[in-house]
Amino acid sequence: MPTVSMTVNGRPATGEVEGRTLLVQFLRDQLRLTGTHVGCDTSQCGACVVHVDGRSVKSCTILAVQAQGCEVTTIEGLAAADGTLHPMQAAFREHHGLQCGFCTPGMVMSAVELARDNAGLTEAQVREGLEGNLCRCTGYHNIVKAVLAGAEAMQGQRPAAAE
Repeated sequence: MPTVSMTVNGRPATGEVEGRTLLVQFLRDQLRLTGTHVGCDTSQCGACVVHVDGRSVKSCTILAVQAQGCEVTTIEGLAAADGTLHPMQAAFREHHGLQCGFCTPGMVMSAVELARDNAGLTEAQVREGLEGNLCRCTGYHNIVKAVLAGAEAMQGQRPAAAE
């Protein structure tokens, strides 16, 4: 079996995987980072979004071996080491941008990249930017409010701090 090595949430991670092991399976099953959810297994829902080298990726669409040597950030890696929530996480909590919470990790990870890459986000941009993330509980109104508030809170941070 191939060995895969990457940096996950700022720490080296290595493990043996079958060639067909998805990144989401490696993160959840071997590294026990269960904040990344498996919702559909068809790349439709976005619950499994993580950052790979700073870009949002549905981790059910990439093999673990494809992340060899990459920097991977999961929802567990967003908060500061002292437990202080990332501005986007805090905004989701403050603006009730979740209901059951299943989609929330993927929504937050997608929203961080969206906010980082687009200054002065509008509601329309947020709705379009989150098209690949499905929530089966809410009407998205509070999610959009949370993303806009999180984006505003992120302004002024360097891109590295946004992850």
